[in-house]
Amino acid sequence: MTKKIITWFLCISVLSIQFIDAEEKFLSLKKNMTNVRYGPSFDSKIKYIYNKKNLPIKQIDIKDNFRRIVDIKNNSGWIHVSQLKKSNSIITLENKILFKKPSKFSKPIARLENGRLLVVKKCEKKWCKITTHNYVGWIKAENIWGYVK
Repeated sequence: MTKKIITWFLCISVLSIQFIDAEEKFLSLKKNMTNVRYGPSFDSKIKYIYNKKNLPIKQIDIKDNFRRIVDIKNNSGWIHVSQLKKSNSIITLENKILFKKPSKFSKPIARLENGRLLVVKKCEKKWCKITTHNYVGWIKAENIWGYVK
């Protein structure tokens, strides 16, 4: 009887660890060219290719060294872990104003269009310091897609 209880407890523990590992989180693409595959293997055919370094994607599953991801347009597939890094970027879901300091009363620097890829330097309260092309400034961390610390 105790063997059954111990076996049952071990099975539950292993399953709960798998669910913890498969937790959804945001990552970013490490390379300018990243293959997305149909399955979690190099033997799986390439579904499509991302051509955008730092693109934020959401990890939704894990299998060995592959991560199942979904992007902002709900495209999904498998990417090898070597092509991913901790999230450092966001995409705007609406037009935004880039400010010189983290305040809406600060000097506006630029207008950012919906869908713009922004690399996050740091976040404080509800503001994030970002870079995009030749601009560095602060945006309000609302209506964005990607992980913000």
